[in-house]
Amino acid sequence: MKTRLAALACTLACTLPLTARSQSQPQPTEAASTTASNPLAPSDREFVQAASSASSTEIDAAKLAMHNTQNKDVHAFARKMMLDHMKLTAELKMAAPHGVTVPKDNSDTSVLDALRPLKGAEFDKAYTQKVGVEGHKEAIQAFQKEITEGQDDKLKSAAQKALPTIEEHYRMSQTLAQKVGVEAN
Repeated sequence: MKTRLAALACTLACTLPLTARSQSQPQPTEAASTTASNPLAPSDREFVQAASSASSTEIDAAKLAMHNTQNKDVHAFARKMMLDHMKLTAELKMAAPHGVTVPKDNSDTSVLDALRPLKGAEFDKAYTQKVGVEGHKEAIQAFQKEITEGQDDKLKSAAQKALPTIEEHYRMSQTLAQKVGVEAN
């Protein structure tokens, strides 16, 4: 996540092959695989998986934030991320070639499990750092990679259209990080 293409960007961004996010990222799902009638290049498959995972993680983490924070800025950020990433997910699904299913429930459980027990300021800092700053930084990289290396024109176009939203989310997360006392590089 934003409301327009943010959902696609977030979906794409949050599910990228998040090498920086964690070593225990979820394994690619069969849903992102190709079918005999519509082969998808490996770079495009990676993008669909990364984008969908990123958005799914963003949406689920935002739902946690709605319950685990008392900070109005964190709450507002989470609400925007949830709405934008839902839209980005829809955009990704529309851009996916016929026969390719975009995974919808493939959040990075290690991120969610780390956030789940936290409350208040401790949650705010962890959520802002891990999901806001790091997640969007990784998403930007994944979208940029699809734009330059992707083979499917519709996916490349969707990534290009969503990238400004993801970049906006990243800037917003940096501002939020300053407010909650997190170093955001």
